[in-house]
Amino acid sequence: MVRDPLQFTTVPFDGAADPASFFCGATQEEALARLEWLVEQRQRCGLVVAAEGLGKSHLAAMAVRRLGGLGAEVALLSLRGLPEGEWIDMLLGRLPLDPGSRAEPIRGLLKLENRLRENTLMERPTVLLFDDLDAAPADARDGISWLAAAGEPRFASTLIVATATPAGLPDVPEAIRQRATVRIEIEPWSAADVAAYVAHGLARAGADPEAFTPAAVVTLGRFSGGVPRLTCRLAHLAAVAAAGEGLERVEAATVERAWRELSPDGGSSGADSAAHAGVDDRPSHDAPQVRAVRRLWG
Repeated sequence: MVRDPLQFTTVPFDGAADPASFFCGATQEEALARLEWLVEQRQRCGLVVAAEGLGKSHLAAMAVRRLGGLGAEVALLSLRGLPEGEWIDMLLGRLPLDPGSRAEPIRGLLKLENRLRENTLMERPTVLLFDDLDAAPADARDGISWLAAAGEPRFASTLIVATATPAGLPDVPEAIRQRATVRIEIEPWSAADVAAYVAHGLARAGADPEAFTPAAVVTLGRFSGGVPRLTCRLAHLAAVAAAGEGLERVEAATVERAWRELSPDGGSSGADSAAHAGVDDRPSHDAPQVRAVRRLWG
């Protein structure tokens, strides 16, 4: 019996911010190595900058695991959409406070200071990861700036790491921008990274490693521009399209049709990459439609 190469045991291309599905390209590996260096060198502040879709939130989730492996106590807090006055309580909820400390009738900021002092006395690094600092409410930006600038001994082993987009950098507090020991830039994936990502996803799903032809992988990288979020969505849609059409493999033409379905007006960053590569940008009504007719995984 010939096995269907497009039958997967799980979703091969998953965009969830889950370390289990995280693919570490060269730029992400370099970013994680720099974050590890910040912890090892007892630095106080770092800044991660990445455009939308380049995976800074995925990176932050993975950093929790990697930095925790160095013996640090790590807390990750996403600040986008957070209401005023809630950041301290949300952050404390991500720290392993004992019930007595959590129930103390004192201000949240004082509870945080006490925990940072305790970790410093135990020579245990604390890493506070703040995702989307450029989209944080004003009180959170002020409080995080104070933490980064505080020079008291109780903060000696505390590392503040913030993420932001290039466009949002003016909204990042000056104290963070000035005190960041390193500014970590996340770049799009290379062609080799895209190929490795496809192989990683297929292996994780128990699929045939040749389910995507080499030409399809090259086309995927060209249309997505190496943007991880777009690469994931386009690879998923191409696999669904190939299965729906009864194909044995995902071909380059299938990836192109999937891209036209995903962005028929050519308005995404992948479209720009395709235009530079000389790919014909025909109107969407000329392109075949992508139809998903069956599930690809159990």
